[in-house]
Amino acid sequence: MKEGIHPEYHAIKVVMTDGSSFETRSTYGKEGDTLQLDVDPKTHPAWTGGGGHINENASQVAKFNKRFGGFKMVGAAPKAVTEKVAVEKPKAETPVKKKEKKATE
Repeated sequence: MKEGIHPEYHAIKVVMTDGSSFETRSTYGKEGDTLQLDVDPKTHPAWTGGGGHINENASQVAKFNKRFGGFKMVGAAPKAVTEKVAVEKPKAETPVKKKEKKATE
């Protein structure tokens, strides 16, 4: 291993959110430092099944309703919205043949 280019790897104490702790080796801090976790596998929804997740989409809906909730629809709704309308599929066009260029000598 090349000298002087690698970080110091030493023992630290990791304290979980519930107060339990364990010792591991890391490049974090200095020898004997304590790493206090804010989120860990015992409490984070990604590991616990997602029971307490934050629904960001709900806040987006709330913003939309706040901005545009006062708008009224003017006129009748389009026909396609109020009743079922049969939509015809466009006919497939026949492919156009390209003219080949004659090679000039």
